[in-house]
Amino acid sequence: MGNPSRIARRRFLTDAVALAATPPLISAASRGSGDDPQAAVAGRNPSPPSPTMRIGFHTDAFNSAYWSFDKCLQWAERNSVRYIECGLIDGVSWIHGLGYQPHVALYEDPVLLRRKMDKHGVRFSQVDAAFPLSGEDGPLRGVPYVMKAIAWAAQVGCPCVDTTDGLHAPEGLKDLEAMALMKRSYQQIIKVAEAHQITVNIEPHGYFTTNPDAMAEMLAFCDSPFLRMNMDTGNTFIAGRDPVAFLKRFLTKVSHAHVKDVSPSLAAAVRGGQTGIAVSHCALGEGVNADNIRQCLAVLRDAGYRGVLSIECEGQSGPMIEKSLAWLRKTLGELKVTIES
Repeated sequence: MGNPSRIARRRFLTDAVALAATPPLISAASRGSGDDPQAAVAGRNPSPPSPTMRIGFHTDAFNSAYWSFDKCLQWAERNSVRYIECGLIDGVSWIHGLGYQPHVALYEDPVLLRRKMDKHGVRFSQVDAAFPLSGEDGPLRGVPYVMKAIAWAAQVGCPCVDTTDGLHAPEGLKDLEAMALMKRSYQQIIKVAEAHQITVNIEPHGYFTTNPDAMAEMLAFCDSPFLRMNMDTGNTFIAGRDPVAFLKRFLTKVSHAHVKDVSPSLAAAVRGGQTGIAVSHCALGEGVNADNIRQCLAVLRDAGYRGVLSIECEGQSGPMIEKSLAWLRKTLGELKVTIES
C-alpha cells in the first residue's frame, strides 16, 4: 500500500491540473492546431464552444468592509458563487494578519488553503499580481512578485495570474523605453509560466494597456499560448474606449473577464482622463456601462467563451455585489447562456 500523504498529494495535483485544463475560450486557430494551453494540459482535443459560462468575484469588493478572505469564502458559499479572485500579498501586512483584508499572502500554504476552499465549494479563477510592470521598478519588484505568484498559483490549483502596467506614463522613461522594459520582463515571466503551465493575463488597467495598439504589441511580446488577456469592461470604458470594440479586437486572447459597471457621475467626471477604476461604486446594470456589458457578454457567448466572469464592484458588506450577482444571472439567462455551477 502507498504512502497516504503521497497518495493525497497525487490526488490534489490531479485535481489542480483538471481545473487548469478547462479551456475558457477556444479560437478557430487553436481548434485547428491544438495549441490551446488549457487543453494541452488535459491531454485532449479542445471541445467545441458552448454557451456556458461561470460566475466569480474579486474579493476587493470587501476591502471597505475589512473582511478576511475566510469571510469572503463564506459569502461565496452562501450565494452559490463557485469562483473567487483575490490579490496576493508578498510579505507580511498587519491589517491582513489581523483579519481585516480580503486577500491572501504568499506565505500561506497553497495546499492547505485549497483544502479549506474545497470545504466551501470554491475555487480560484485567477489571482491578482498586478504590480505595475511599466515603471523603472517593474523588473526589480514586479517580476519577482509575478514569478512567485505563478509558482504559488500552480500549487493552489489556480489557472491564471493577472498582471498590468501603471496608471500613468512611467516617470523618467520614454514610451519606447518602457515597452522594451516590459517586453524583457514578460519574456522572463512567461518562461516560468510555461514551466508551471499557468496562464499570465494582461489586464487593461493603465497607460499602455488601455491603448489597443499598445495592448496588441504587449500580447505579442512572447510567442506563447500562456500569454493572454483579462478583459475589463469598466477600465476600458473609463479610459474612453469602446469596451465592445476592445473585446472584439482581442477576442481570441481572452482567458478571463472582469465585469464592471460605471456610475454616471464617475463617467462624467473622469472618462477619457483615467485609465482604471480601483473599485466601482456601482452595481452591475445600474450604470452607464450596462449596455456595453450586455453586448460584451453576447460577443463572448458567440465566441464560445466558457471561462469566468469575475464581478468587480464595491460590496457594501454584501448588498451591492448581491445586486450585481442578480443582474448578471438574469442577463445571462436572457442571453441564453447556461451558468456552470
